[in-house]
Amino acid sequence: MVVQVGQVAPDFIATAVVDQEFRTVKLSDYLDQYVVLFFYPLDFTFVCPTEVSAFSDRHPEFAELNTEILGVSVDSEFAHLAWIQTDRKEGGVGDLNFPLISDLSKTISQDYGVLEPEAGIALRGLFIIDTEGVVQHITVNNFSFGRSIDETLRILKAIQHVQSNSDEVCPVDWQEGNKTMIPDPKAAKSYFSTLT
Repeated sequence: MVVQVGQVAPDFIATAVVDQEFRTVKLSDYLDQYVVLFFYPLDFTFVCPTEVSAFSDRHPEFAELNTEILGVSVDSEFAHLAWIQTDRKEGGVGDLNFPLISDLSKTISQDYGVLEPEAGIALRGLFIIDTEGVVQHITVNNFSFGRSIDETLRILKAIQHVQSNSDEVCPVDWQEGNKTMIPDPKAAKSYFSTLT
């Protein structure tokens, strides 16, 4: 099964490292929140710690938006713990503000369609899931380049805006506070008339 936008996100139960302890987490435990579920290839690599650390550093901004971040790789919880206990200056990630989930069986990565079968590891998939458990956004990057936290926040805010203002849509590069438009041929003209 490959997850698509508009579908219910596949639930999972897995072991995660939270506050340097092993805990069982279920995606369905977060149904009252938005979730940024992101996959990365492996602990102790190169691009991965930059992304994981950046998501952790910006966690308060996501929390203000009623959003939890969940990181997933095919590493064991023991590898996650060792990586967390390694200083950032040594390629580790240090203490994290969100759960780091072990997908050693690779079933979560498979269910979300991000497992690269030849390498046996996940691509850089990112899924924004709403409070009803429905996937609203998907991006997948190849191994060699990281994602943008700013863009993830921008999209999350756009999703939340249109979900709370169902008669509006967000145009290209929309930022919080920018004009939206009404998806109606006549009403949209008020937006288009402001373009240069």
